[in-house]
Amino acid sequence: MVVDYPGAEAERRILQLNREEARAASGNDFTPAVQVSQETISQARSEILNMHLAPELEEYIVNLVVATREPDRLAAGLAAAVQFGASPRASIAIDRASRAHAWLAGRDYVGPDDIQSVAADVLRHRILLSFEAEADGMTPDQFIDKLIAGVGVPKLQ
Repeated sequence: MVVDYPGAEAERRILQLNREEARAASGNDFTPAVQVSQETISQARSEILNMHLAPELEEYIVNLVVATREPDRLAAGLAAAVQFGASPRASIAIDRASRAHAWLAGRDYVGPDDIQSVAADVLRHRILLSFEAEADGMTPDQFIDKLIAGVGVPKLQ
C-alpha cells in the first residue's frame, strides 16, 4: 500500500487533531484505549528477534538490497533506472520487518513471502530513480517489482 501525502484540508485537520491531543495530554487527561505492559512489548520483541531465518533467506535479503545498487546484474538497461540504491540499513529493515510480518501471521519462521511482502515498503523511500526512469513513468514500486522478479528465491535446505 502506498501512503500518499494528504490534501491541504486533511493536513489542516491533522494539525488540529494533533494540537487537541497535545492539550489533552498536557492536562494528564489522556488515557490510551489499550495499555500494553513493557514486559509484553519486550517479550514480543525477543520472540521476533529470535525467530528462525534460514541463512539462504538472509542472503536473499542482502541480494535484494545489493540489486538496488547493481541492477544491471539482473537486466540490461535497469541500471539506468536508478540513481541511488538502498544502503545497508535497508537490509536491517527488511530483516526486522519480515520477522515482524511472520510473527504477526503466527509463524515462528520467516519465509520468502514475508520478505517479499515488506520489501516495497522498506525500499520505496530508500532508492532514488533516475530522471529518465521517472520521465518514462517508472515508479519505485515498478522498479522494486523488477528486482524481486529478477533476484531468485533461494532453495531452502
